[in-house]
Amino acid sequence: MKKVMIIVAGGSGSRMQSDIPKQFIELNGLPILMHTLNRFHDYDSEMKLILVLPKNQIDYWNELCLKHQFALDYDVAFGGSSRFESVKNGLAKVQDNCLVGIHDGVRPFVSDETLNSCFFVAQLHGSAIPVTDSVESIRKLTTEGSESVYRQEYKMVQTPQVFHFSKLKDCYDQPYQEDFTDDASVYEKAGFKVFLAQGNRENIKITTPMDLLIGEALMTEK
Repeated sequence: MKKVMIIVAGGSGSRMQSDIPKQFIELNGLPILMHTLNRFHDYDSEMKLILVLPKNQIDYWNELCLKHQFALDYDVAFGGSSRFESVKNGLAKVQDNCLVGIHDGVRPFVSDETLNSCFFVAQLHGSAIPVTDSVESIRKLTTEGSESVYRQEYKMVQTPQVFHFSKLKDCYDQPYQEDFTDDASVYEKAGFKVFLAQGNRENIKITTPMDLLIGEALMTEK
């Protein structure tokens, strides 16, 4: 089945303590977003890529593409007022009969193994989200304070989250709700079951200065 990847990049630089939106901050000489797009092109050069960016960031992105001579082939959709709306705008550029993934623009280190796992599980079951084990102890907040929980019962969720497009497009016809924290929550709210795939710990979301340091170390090792 044909593969499509929607890359959502609508963040600001607030947590990064930067005036530059985090997806445009350079990592090893290139904006993070370019590394992410290259990652998918390297994985499957036939995969259709759809980049979702806020309309007011398009001109700046185009300037960066000229500066870095970045000429990868992809479609562009405008971001909305929420991630939900941004993904919906990206889905409008997808055609039927495909597996469609939704990925954070600031996750440039997703592995081939994670991508293989996501597409394989989604092909079989209709959905797949990459997860990893929690390496930290977890506590649940209660009205009296907090309590420990069994961390083996919890998983850390990553992207890309991959679905059969024929199902996902209908899920995004729902009204937006505050508890739509990712695409899996939208899919689940529509009554579909979410299946898990194996993620990779290096697949970090670069949102803070510490994440950027880790990303630089991963890039050097790579």
